[in-house]
Amino acid sequence: MAAGMAIAPTNKRTIRQQTNPLDKATIVSICPLRIADHKHTTQPSYYVLEPGSEENPSILVVGPSSWWREIDEHMPLIELTSGAMVVADAVIKDYCNGMLEITEDAYPGFFFVPGAFDIEYIKKNYSTAFTEVARKQKNWFRNLVDLGDKGWANTNGNPRAINGLMRMAAEALGMQDRDWMKTTLDIKKIPCVACGNLRNPAYPICGACNRVVDLKLAQKLGIVDLTK
Repeated sequence: MAAGMAIAPTNKRTIRQQTNPLDKATIVSICPLRIADHKHTTQPSYYVLEPGSEENPSILVVGPSSWWREIDEHMPLIELTSGAMVVADAVIKDYCNGMLEITEDAYPGFFFVPGAFDIEYIKKNYSTAFTEVARKQKNWFRNLVDLGDKGWANTNGNPRAINGLMRMAAEALGMQDRDWMKTTLDIKKIPCVACGNLRNPAYPICGACNRVVDLKLAQKLGIVDLTK
């Protein structure tokens, strides 16, 4: 900056509009995934929707959001608003954007309704919506399991071909018998201190060398008596 150059004062005030207290939307989830969406350019900017299920759905009530546009260096920022329904739609779509195997008829179990309601009201008045998203979510789960089967076959059983979404889908559909689901159980095993083979920590005896490697657990299960 040149010496002696004057800097003109700027006015960056924000002029907030009054929000409509009735402008609300309720996002509903029967999906076992958690949404934690941070929209850096809007206010409010953080939205969290906890995992849900068909038996125990979760909800998040949202209102309108604002973002600001600069018109001139010396003028206040202009507030631009998006209604609650637009916000709800963006929270779901921004989270799901780019997910594997999503189609028009195969989608995570999210939907939204106009207004602020509790889950009992939504269950009673939007039963058709619940049925439809449950159907689409099962289609999505099936697509993910099929993708896992193909990846497992094409890579000759490489565990890296399977991701968390595929495992989640298999569990939700009760398909834990998949070979690639069995390998995820092996990952949870720990090395045996006696022989080094992987063993299930829920059992005190190693299945490979038949040694008792967890005396406290063996005593608790009545396999050994440490008092003798």
